[in-house]
Amino acid sequence: MTEPGFRGVFALELAGGAAPGRPALSPEEAGELAARIGRDLAALVEGVAGLDLVLAAAHFDPAEALRPGWPLHRRLAELHARAPGRDQGARVLAFGADAQGEVPLPFQAEAALAGGGLRILPFLLAGPAEAVASVAEALEDKLLQFGMARPDTALAAQDGFDARIEHARYLSAHDLAAMMAMQYENQGLAPLWSLVEAALLAPRDVEWLDAGPEPLLRLENGEVRMALFDPPGWCAHYQGGQAAEGECERLQRVYEHFLARQRQLAAVLEAHGIPVLYVHADGDPRALLSQPTL
Repeated sequence: MTEPGFRGVFALELAGGAAPGRPALSPEEAGELAARIGRDLAALVEGVAGLDLVLAAAHFDPAEALRPGWPLHRRLAELHARAPGRDQGARVLAFGADAQGEVPLPFQAEAALAGGGLRILPFLLAGPAEAVASVAEALEDKLLQFGMARPDTALAAQDGFDARIEHARYLSAHDLAAMMAMQYENQGLAPLWSLVEAALLAPRDVEWLDAGPEPLLRLENGEVRMALFDPPGWCAHYQGGQAAEGECERLQRVYEHFLARQRQLAAVLEAHGIPVLYVHADGDPRALLSQPTL
């Protein structure tokens, strides 16, 4: 019996924020890097050597890995299921650029998210469910503390991607999510993380962001509905209907900051593959956001 596998990433912290010169490795380079990654992980947890390692030898923004349904890792699982050699021992499978140097569509990173200082290569460890579960538990315990890549692995990634890499380490998908949560907190985006986390880990749950002066959001079925207020409606909702005559006009600049905050939150959600639908709040905004989508 098999299961989707252990989701991990090979995380590359770029020196000076300089973008890598290449989006993906050649087939030969991808295979060599995957072999080194497998060796590093096997040195941490003995059972890794008995599992298949499937690597995307292309780099992405962390948000591209942290999307509902885990699409990058799901693609690796699909390729693993179709790969030859099943029942012939543990395999190392790597996917990067093709023989002509072109990057296949599933592994083309989004250009709009290319400027970050942390790039990740998703990998999957797959095999019998019991063996995967045992390895996954051990890796979750060890990677954050002991998951630095060996120097030759980091150098192979640096040379292959034409990048300046300051640190190269292994993380579980949950470790990556925890790092993103801390980063969002430092950037003043902590209130939004509960929606992203729910979309990742509890996709059937309904989650609200209802903490004024933040925008009003509701997550359901992988989509966020955001209340869109006109100036009087915003003033009535966020000022509790108590604004004195002329007060709303005085608060125009605050309203403009609110609109900018809406755009910022929408951009973050969309980076995580969560669509945002704006709902005009010309009544009870919570009731309007809760109405079924037509």
